[in-house]
Amino acid sequence: MTSVKVDRRAKRWAEQRWLTDATVRTAGVEFAPKATAGGAESLAEFQAVARRIRKFDDMHRELAAQAKKREAKALAFEREKRTVAARESYLIASLLWGAAQWPLFEVNGLYRIYEERMNHCYLRFIRFSARPIERIEFPFQNKSLPGYLHLPRKSEKGEKFPAVLAIGGLDTNKETQVAIYGDRCLERGMAVFAIDGPGQGEAIARGIFLTESNHGDAAVAAFERLVQHPAIDPKRIAIRGNSFGSYFGTVAAARLGKRIKALAASGICQEPGVETLCNNAPPSYKQRLMFMAGYEDEAAFDAFVKKFDLRRVAGKIAAPYMIVAGAEDALSPIQHTYELFEKITAPRRLVVYEGAGHGIRDGSAAANGEEKTTLVSDWLRDRIDGKPFKSESVWIDSAGRPHATAFKGRKFPTSRKR
Repeated sequence: MTSVKVDRRAKRWAEQRWLTDATVRTAGVEFAPKATAGGAESLAEFQAVARRIRKFDDMHRELAAQAKKREAKALAFEREKRTVAARESYLIASLLWGAAQWPLFEVNGLYRIYEERMNHCYLRFIRFSARPIERIEFPFQNKSLPGYLHLPRKSEKGEKFPAVLAIGGLDTNKETQVAIYGDRCLERGMAVFAIDGPGQGEAIARGIFLTESNHGDAAVAAFERLVQHPAIDPKRIAIRGNSFGSYFGTVAAARLGKRIKALAASGICQEPGVETLCNNAPPSYKQRLMFMAGYEDEAAFDAFVKKFDLRRVAGKIAAPYMIVAGAEDALSPIQHTYELFEKITAPRRLVVYEGAGHGIRDGSAAANGEEKTTLVSDWLRDRIDGKPFKSESVWIDSAGRPHATAFKGRKFPTSRKR
C-alpha cells in the first residue's frame, strides 16, 4: 500500500478510489499483459488471483502471496532436479512479483522487496532456460539501465542474429516482453533485447524517470550496447513497441534514424499532450504516469506532459514505420495517429482494426483478422531482410478482411477501401 500523500498525487485518483474499487469488485482485473510471457499456466494463475481481489489495495498483497507460493514450488522442482518445471515456475513467480509492484506508486520497502524477488526468480529462470538469455546493463545518465538479451538458440561459431529492441509501455517491464515458449520474434530467428527504459521496471528505484524525449536517449544507449554483442548483427536491428511503447518507440526511431531497419508498434499512445489517457481514462493511468515521471505536484505534471508531442520528431524518422491500432482506442483517439502519419516521410504502414480497443483483442475484427503479434513479427522480419513494401493504410473490417489504400502525396488515407 502507498502512503496517503502519494494516493493524493492525482486529484481524480484520490476522488475516484471508491469508483475504482467498485469496478474491481464488479468487473474484475485484467492481468493478461503481465501474465502472457509465462504461457497458459501463468495466465490461469493470474486469473485465479484476480478472482480473489475485491479492491485496488488487495492487488499487491494477493499477487505477492501467489508469487511466494509459486517461488516455493519452483525451488521444490529445482531440488528435485525437475529443471523444466523449475524454469516455468521461476518465470511465473517473477511475473507475479513484478505485477505486485505495479499497484505501489512509491518506492518503499515493500516495493524494493518485490523487485528483489522478481529479479531473483528471473535469474533462476535464466539458469534453467533452454535458450541463451543474458542480463545486460547499459550506461545511462551516469547510472545504468537493465535489459535481457534473448537469443533464438545458441549461436554457431561466428554466427550473428538479427535483433529486435523491445520497448514496453506503462504497465509492462522487460520480464513481460518475451514469451517462455513460441515467442514470435525468437521463432523467426530474431534475438530480442527487452529493456527497462526511463520510468519503467527497475529504472524507477534507480531514480531514472521518464521525460518526453529520454526514451530516445535510452534507445541509443541500448542500441550501442547491443551492436557490441558478438552474437548480434549490428546492421540488422529493429524496434518493437507496445502501448505507450508506440510513443517511446517513435521517439527512439527518430533518434536512431537509418541505423535501425524498422519500427513496429501495436496499441497507440500518440495523442499530443496525452490528454485522453490522463484525463478521460481510468485515473490509475495518470497516477502511474506521474510516478514514472517522478512528479508529485499535479499542476507541474500537467504542464510537463504537454511536451509529449510526436509531431516534433515525425520528420526525423527514416526507417520503415508501422503502427497497428484499434479504431476505438480509448487511450489515444485514432485521428491523432492519422495526423502523425501525414507528417512522416519515411515508408510507412498503418493497420487499423474496426471496432477494436487499445489491446486489439476485443471485437470481431481482432477475432477474425490476423493476430497483431504475428503481423508485427512477420513485418519486422521482412524489413530486416530488406523486402520491399508499399506505404499504405490498411483497414481490417469486422469479418477480418484487410482493405489496403496506397499512400499518395501528403494526404494519408483514413477510411476503409469501399
